[in-house]
Amino acid sequence: MNKKTIIEQYISANHFGKLINMDFKIIKDGEVHYYLTIEQMHLATPHAAHGGVVAALVDGGLGVGALSAVHKDNKIVSTIEFKINYLAPALLNDQLVARAKVVQQGKRILIVNCDVICLNRDNKLIAMAMGTFNAYDAVKAGYV
Repeated sequence: MNKKTIIEQYISANHFGKLINMDFKIIKDGEVHYYLTIEQMHLATPHAAHGGVVAALVDGGLGVGALSAVHKDNKIVSTIEFKINYLAPALLNDQLVARAKVVQQGKRILIVNCDVICLNRDNKLIAMAMGTFNAYDAVKAGYV
């Protein structure tokens, strides 16, 4: 029987991402696109999403971006910090993509940038973010 990759184990364990209907595609190691369509359940006003939904999308993009850079070394990542700038509201039915890319990678610390664009509004920039991540052995987090 084949052992699941760390990415496959992450997908299985990420119940929060499933709850809010996020999904991702690894473009290449260290670069990820994370997707979310704004639904009624994401709204904080009659038309606009709660900022926490956009932050969750960013956190997912940043984290999986970092994870995709270290998973082959049997490592996972944890968020040390991230900063987000909201530039425009995310509206009902907006198709968002968080485009994350590792910009610096050391032995343990990774820096990742991310922008969130709205595909159905001429790639309108919704938010920008930067995060710092700690890479460590996947066994410590329960991955095998």
